[in-house]
Amino acid sequence: MDKISENGERILVCLSSSPSNQKVIAAAVKMAAAFHAILTAIYVKPSDYDSLPAADRQRLQDNIDFAEQNGASVTTVIGNNVPIQIAEYAHISGTTKIVVGRSGARRQHFWSKAPLTEQLILYVPDVDVYIIPDSAADLKQQNSRLFTASRIRLTWKDSLLTLLILIMSVTVGLFFTRFGFSESNIITVFILGVLVIAVVTVNPIYSVASSLASVLLFNYFFIEPRFSFHTYETEYVVTFGIMLISSLITGSLANKLKQNARQSSREAFRAKVLFDTNRLLQKASSADDVISITASQVAMLLNRDVIIYPAADDGTLGSGIRPDAHHYSGDAPSADVSEAEVAQWVFRNRLPAGFQCKEFSQAKASYHPIAINGFCYGVIGIYLNGVSLESFEYSVFASILGECALALESLRNAAEKEQAAVAMRNEQLRANLLRSISHDIRTPLTTISGNASNLLSHYDQLDSETLEQIFSDIYDDSEWLINLVENLLSISRIENGQMDLHLSLNIVNDVIDEALKHIDKNARNHVITVTQSTDILIARMDARLIAQVLINLVNNAIKNTPSGSHINIRSEKDGDFVCVTVSDDGPGIPNPIKPHVFEMFYTIEGNITDGRRGIGLGLALCKSIVEAHGGIITLRDNTPSGCCFQFSLPSEEVNVNE
Repeated sequence: MDKISENGERILVCLSSSPSNQKVIAAAVKMAAAFHAILTAIYVKPSDYDSLPAADRQRLQDNIDFAEQNGASVTTVIGNNVPIQIAEYAHISGTTKIVVGRSGARRQHFWSKAPLTEQLILYVPDVDVYIIPDSAADLKQQNSRLFTASRIRLTWKDSLLTLLILIMSVTVGLFFTRFGFSESNIITVFILGVLVIAVVTVNPIYSVASSLASVLLFNYFFIEPRFSFHTYETEYVVTFGIMLISSLITGSLANKLKQNARQSSREAFRAKVLFDTNRLLQKASSADDVISITASQVAMLLNRDVIIYPAADDGTLGSGIRPDAHHYSGDAPSADVSEAEVAQWVFRNRLPAGFQCKEFSQAKASYHPIAINGFCYGVIGIYLNGVSLESFEYSVFASILGECALALESLRNAAEKEQAAVAMRNEQLRANLLRSISHDIRTPLTTISGNASNLLSHYDQLDSETLEQIFSDIYDDSEWLINLVENLLSISRIENGQMDLHLSLNIVNDVIDEALKHIDKNARNHVITVTQSTDILIARMDARLIAQVLINLVNNAIKNTPSGSHINIRSEKDGDFVCVTVSDDGPGIPNPIKPHVFEMFYTIEGNITDGRRGIGLGLALCKSIVEAHGGIITLRDNTPSGCCFQFSLPSEEVNVNE
């Protein structure tokens, strides 16, 4: 007695010799596990089972073994009415769900028998019927078998068309006879009829049969004595032979033309796929795009399941992905560990392997390397399902692989060039840094060393005013060196993303006042004014860093303008931002120089742009700090002369209770 599931669910899966039946069984197994149901498999054995091809019988046995291995109890019933017997067994066994593969059969006419799935739904309306679609490869193989069968099978449609065309040929011939047309014209009508029959029918046998029928009908209706198959003239035997041969040749040529048209259509489609692939790969901007495009185009070209293994960054083979970039599961080739091993072998050896290849011929898929110039960018597998590729299909497929490898090679070369350019720029920056530091540090260090030497050698001979000046010079140069180091550390942290901003709500005017306490001592030679808004401007900022921005901008103005120049600091609200402007009425900055003033290590010939001496860090630091706060810094000309630096910070509103 069969066991009963806890929730009463029983799933019945239909077995067949179809290549995709294992996919149907696997889906039923997953469904049984999800519903905690009993799984039963049924095979309806036809009376002509012994006439089945050996390959189909072996595949059927493999499917039965697969079902048993996955825990299904297999039941075999004998009969020819498959849907009725499945429905009866479902009612007797208490089946709640039926899992069946999609049948490739289609109704030829409204009076012909409905497909299996439609009949099952009709016979078991109280049972859920789940239809599992075929894979692309299985569907192609099934369509190929159906097309071959349609080429052999006689159909009512083609038979009726052949009969109607022959009747029309006889009718036209009788019409020609009534008006005195010669027999050669009537023969032409019958040959035309054979040509039309060859074009509109599928099976070539119709053109052969219509050729023979045309000869007989011509003899019966148009050769004396009429309405009999006898003839008075012996030369008509030759006429009949020529007419038969002409009709056969005409029908044969028409069938060849149809085959050539179908072949031309397939070749045009494949050429279009190859052209589209080339165009899409040229637009691809990354290796992932190239891999995805290649897999999709190969799947479209071959109408097969495709798996692609891209090479990982560490030089190993990555996981298999589908054309839609999702990992395979279930019946996909990568579900079998041995398939992945084949792909690994192909990746290592740069040689094809798998189905119909010398190596791993028992594999389900055919694997090919995506390689060029001794470098392998991945492996692509085609799930052939026992059907080999046509020679033209393989040549187009090989062309697509070549295009893919070239595209990946170009991207790799471009990436290497970019890395080399970045390394060169970094090396240039380091060289500029060392050159600038060595040049600009020499002066303060020389001053400090000289003053220290004077103090050591002549301290007792120096008066208090001279000593104070020496100490002041040593202090100023030491402060410059300290600020230089701070600038270097700050800008390197910000550029590397390591600068931690200590953000808090601050009054902008207070930060301006604090910054003015630390500006260059030469500020007393300039007129510095602060224009403040009547409103209290508040921004969320790191007050220490924003003060550094103001110090650099003001010192930059002091260093680059003559004594007596006016420097104005203005703060105002502009929408959701607080804008701070530092302007001067000095000589300004030439237009060719303006785009470079915020670049690191960029200095103006004979001038100083970093707010200290000439290393070119101050304005670059200002830009980095402001952008880290979510603002921007700009440079424009002042009116009537001079330059104007402006930076913005996101504004904040504060409640009275805060």
